[in-house]
Amino acid sequence: MEEEIPSPNTGRSRESNISPNALDFGDLNDQYAKLRDEALFLKKENDSLHKIIKTTKTENESLRLENNKIRMDNAQLKKENAQLKRLPLFVAVVLEKLGENELYLRQLGNNQEYVTQANPLIYAEVKAGTKVAVNNTLSVVKILGNTIDERVRVMELEEKPAITFADIGGLKNEIIEVREAVEYPLTRPESFEKFGVVPPKGVLLYGPPGTGKTLIAKAVANNAGVPFLRMAGSELVHKYIGEGAQLVRDLFEMARDLAEKNNGVVVFIDEIDAVGSMRTNDGTSGSAEVQRTLMQLLAEMDGFNNRGNIRIMAATNRPDMLDAALLRPGRFDRLIKIPAPDNAARMQIFKVHMKKMEAAGSLSGIDYDELVRMTEGLTGAEIEAICREAGMLAIRNNEDLITGMNFVQAIRKVKHQDKDEERRDIMYI
Repeated sequence: MEEEIPSPNTGRSRESNISPNALDFGDLNDQYAKLRDEALFLKKENDSLHKIIKTTKTENESLRLENNKIRMDNAQLKKENAQLKRLPLFVAVVLEKLGENELYLRQLGNNQEYVTQANPLIYAEVKAGTKVAVNNTLSVVKILGNTIDERVRVMELEEKPAITFADIGGLKNEIIEVREAVEYPLTRPESFEKFGVVPPKGVLLYGPPGTGKTLIAKAVANNAGVPFLRMAGSELVHKYIGEGAQLVRDLFEMARDLAEKNNGVVVFIDEIDAVGSMRTNDGTSGSAEVQRTLMQLLAEMDGFNNRGNIRIMAATNRPDMLDAALLRPGRFDRLIKIPAPDNAARMQIFKVHMKKMEAAGSLSGIDYDELVRMTEGLTGAEIEAICREAGMLAIRNNEDLITGMNFVQAIRKVKHQDKDEERRDIMYI
């Protein structure tokens, strides 16, 4: 029997049976795992770099804003520094233009007068009354123009008062006279032109305190349909010489400008006796300054300058103190007395002030005739105080309605009868 010759492949070992492709696949797995790990690492690095870039951009934007703020603060500080280094300017008014570019000025505040040389361009533009700025060498630096004092600008009423003539009890005839003299020339000028009548220039309301003088002025301001300037007479009295007169000039200059733009204006001077009292020679500088202000007021009300369509109203409690030149026709053509209310007027005043109470249904058992009888001699302001006090007493006692007893107690309080009884009680202790 012949011996078998083994095949060349059958004599190989177990290792020699592994395919070369199997070895390559394992290497690829290892390489893939390494590349995957490297990709994850690079991704994390990339995310970290993105965060760093984002943070850097945010910080850069914040620094840019802060830099801009610092630049603005620096510019503001430079501006303030330049202003601090600049010499201050003083305000003066041109009294007269002299020859050869010279101006006669009066410095405001200390009323120092002097003559100074001005630039030809400035000299050509200014006129008497123009306000200019001067430096410490008294040279004119720039023109300020005919500026109106801010104290005058705030005198214009920007909002109409809520008071109307229907809210005023009594004074029927007095209201008619006021409207004829102040309101109708502004709202019905054609009626005066038709008959060739020159309307009154001014109206003076006088009478005891609390009778409704200022209330009538508020109703006129509501109903006239033109700008309304109001001021107190004491506002025209000032410390320095000429300051009060300048304020009067500014007031009427502003009034003339408003009258041209709005076909009229109403000027109301309350407590005019503060500046319009009779002129006396007591030798004091304060009295002399008040008289200068009064004389400027007289000139503005009826002087050579055209007053324009300016209606003037004034009020006072002391007509006996007013200067005769102020009371003459041409300045105040109508002197209207506002008296204490009579029985019928007090009845109307009670109804006016109790209108809201009646609308709310909060009144009970009110005898108007008795209230009128008990308030003999009281003014409209005192009757308004009685109505207010009656309501306050009902609120204090936590009552459901305002009764006649509340009004009786309020009348006693306003008339100070309770205080008189307290004094009598103290005397008998």
